[in-house]
Amino acid sequence: MGMMRAGVPALGLAAACLLSGAPVLAEAPSVSVELNKLEPTGSNCRAYLVVNNESSTGLKAFKLDLVLFQNDGVIGRRFAVDLAPVRPNKRSVKLFDIEGTSCEGIGSLLINDVMECEAETGQVDDCLAAVSVSSLSQVKLTK
Repeated sequence: MGMMRAGVPALGLAAACLLSGAPVLAEAPSVSVELNKLEPTGSNCRAYLVVNNESSTGLKAFKLDLVLFQNDGVIGRRFAVDLAPVRPNKRSVKLFDIEGTSCEGIGSLLINDVMECEAETGQVDDCLAAVSVSSLSQVKLTK
Protein backbone atom coordinates (compact mmCIF):
# COMPACT_ATOMS: atom_id res chain seq x y z
CA MET A 1 0.00 0.00 0.00
CA GLY A 2 2.84 2.38 0.87
CA MET A 3 4.37 1.89 -2.60
CA MET A 4 1.17 2.88 -4.37
CA ARG A 5 0.95 6.10 -2.41
CA ALA A 6 4.54 6.96 -3.30
CA GLY A 7 3.70 6.33 -6.98
CA VAL A 8 0.66 8.61 -7.04
CA PRO A 9 2.57 11.88 -6.47
CA ALA A 10 5.14 10.86 -9.11
CA LEU A 11 2.34 10.14 -11.57
CA GLY A 12 0.73 13.46 -10.69
CA LEU A 13 4.03 15.25 -11.29
CA ALA A 14 4.43 13.59 -14.69
CA ALA A 15 0.89 14.61 -15.66
CA ALA A 16 1.55 18.17 -14.45
CA CYS A 17 4.65 18.35 -16.65
CA LEU A 18 2.69 17.17 -19.67
CA LEU A 19 -0.08 19.69 -19.03
CA SER A 20 2.22 22.58 -18.13
CA GLY A 21 1.93 24.15 -21.58
CA ALA A 22 5.52 23.42 -22.53
CA PRO A 23 5.73 23.45 -26.33
CA VAL A 24 5.76 20.09 -28.05
CA LEU A 25 8.69 19.96 -30.44
CA ALA A 26 8.12 18.39 -33.83
CA GLU A 27 10.74 17.07 -36.19
CA ALA A 28 11.75 19.58 -38.86
CA PRO A 29 10.50 18.59 -42.31
CA SER A 30 12.95 18.65 -45.21
CA VAL A 31 12.01 21.82 -47.11
CA SER A 32 13.84 23.24 -50.11
CA VAL A 33 13.46 26.88 -51.14
CA GLU A 34 14.45 27.82 -54.68
CA LEU A 35 14.65 31.37 -56.01
CA ASN A 36 13.16 30.61 -59.40
CA LYS A 37 13.02 34.05 -61.00
CA LEU A 38 12.83 37.78 -60.45
CA GLU A 39 10.45 39.89 -62.53
CA PRO A 40 10.17 43.70 -62.72
CA THR A 41 6.72 45.08 -61.83
CA GLY A 42 6.82 48.86 -62.11
CA SER A 43 9.28 50.18 -59.50
CA ASN A 44 9.16 46.87 -57.61
CA CYS A 45 10.72 43.46 -58.12
CA ARG A 46 8.60 40.32 -57.86
CA ALA A 47 10.36 37.22 -56.55
CA TYR A 48 9.10 33.72 -57.31
CA LEU A 49 10.06 31.05 -54.78
CA VAL A 50 9.50 27.34 -55.32
CA VAL A 51 8.95 25.67 -51.96
CA ASN A 52 9.21 21.89 -51.93
CA ASN A 53 8.23 19.99 -48.81
CA GLU A 54 9.71 16.53 -49.24
CA SER A 55 8.24 15.15 -46.02
CA SER A 56 4.89 13.99 -44.72
CA THR A 57 4.85 16.81 -42.15
CA GLY A 58 3.12 20.04 -43.15
CA LEU A 59 3.98 23.48 -41.80
CA LYS A 60 1.21 25.80 -40.63
CA ALA A 61 3.75 28.57 -39.88
CA PHE A 62 6.88 29.20 -41.98
CA LYS A 63 8.21 32.76 -42.00
CA LEU A 64 11.67 33.65 -43.28
CA ASP A 65 13.90 36.55 -42.24
CA LEU A 66 15.46 37.65 -45.55
CA VAL A 67 18.33 40.06 -46.15
CA LEU A 68 18.79 41.62 -49.59
CA PHE A 69 22.33 42.45 -50.64
CA GLN A 70 22.89 44.96 -53.43
CA ASN A 71 25.24 44.25 -56.35
CA ASP A 72 28.13 45.85 -54.44
CA GLY A 73 27.60 43.51 -51.45
CA VAL A 74 26.13 46.20 -49.20
CA ILE A 75 22.93 45.27 -47.35
CA GLY A 76 19.99 46.91 -49.07
CA ARG A 77 17.15 45.89 -46.79
CA ARG A 78 15.81 43.26 -44.44
CA PHE A 79 12.27 41.90 -44.52
CA ALA A 80 10.11 38.94 -43.56
CA VAL A 81 8.34 36.62 -46.00
CA ASP A 82 5.54 34.33 -44.85
CA LEU A 83 5.49 31.14 -46.95
CA ALA A 84 2.89 29.23 -44.90
CA PRO A 85 1.09 27.00 -45.24
CA VAL A 86 3.55 24.44 -46.60
CA ARG A 87 1.63 21.27 -47.32
CA PRO A 88 3.18 17.82 -46.86
CA ASN A 89 4.73 16.10 -49.89
CA LYS A 90 3.95 19.15 -52.02
CA ARG A 91 5.83 21.52 -54.29
CA SER A 92 4.33 25.01 -54.55
CA VAL A 93 5.14 28.48 -55.88
CA LYS A 94 5.06 31.49 -53.57
CA LEU A 95 5.64 35.02 -54.76
CA PHE A 96 6.21 38.36 -53.10
CA ASP A 97 7.03 41.90 -54.20
CA ILE A 98 10.15 43.69 -53.02
CA GLU A 99 8.83 47.25 -52.98
CA GLY A 100 10.92 50.16 -54.24
CA THR A 101 13.68 47.86 -55.48
CA SER A 102 14.61 47.13 -59.07
CA CYS A 103 15.50 43.54 -59.89
CA GLU A 104 18.78 44.71 -61.45
CA GLY A 105 19.82 46.18 -58.08
CA ILE A 106 19.63 42.84 -56.25
CA GLY A 107 22.96 41.03 -55.90
CA SER A 108 21.87 38.18 -53.60
CA LEU A 109 19.33 37.14 -50.98
CA LEU A 110 20.18 35.55 -47.65
CA ILE A 111 17.80 33.50 -45.50
CA ASN A 112 19.11 35.01 -42.27
CA ASP A 113 16.84 32.91 -40.07
CA VAL A 114 13.49 31.18 -39.87
CA MET A 115 11.35 33.44 -37.68
CA GLU A 116 8.36 31.12 -37.37
CA CYS A 117 8.29 27.38 -37.96
CA GLU A 118 5.40 25.33 -36.68
CA ALA A 119 4.40 21.92 -37.96
CA GLU A 120 0.89 20.53 -37.72
CA THR A 121 2.21 18.49 -34.77
CA GLY A 122 3.88 21.35 -32.85
CA GLN A 123 6.72 23.86 -32.77
CA VAL A 124 9.83 22.91 -34.80
CA ASP A 125 13.24 23.48 -33.24
CA ASP A 126 16.08 24.67 -35.53
CA CYS A 127 14.00 24.73 -38.70
CA LEU A 128 16.77 26.58 -40.57
CA ALA A 129 19.01 23.50 -40.43
CA ALA A 130 16.39 21.47 -42.36
CA VAL A 131 16.02 24.09 -45.13
CA SER A 132 18.03 23.71 -48.32
CA VAL A 133 18.39 26.56 -50.82
CA SER A 134 19.07 26.99 -54.52
CA SER A 135 18.57 29.52 -57.31
CA LEU A 136 17.75 29.36 -61.01
CA SER A 137 18.15 33.14 -61.19
CA GLN A 138 21.42 35.04 -61.58
CA VAL A 139 20.72 36.24 -58.04
CA LYS A 140 22.01 33.75 -55.46
CA LEU A 141 19.89 32.55 -52.54
CA THR A 142 21.94 31.42 -49.54
CA LYS A 143 21.47 30.65 -45.86
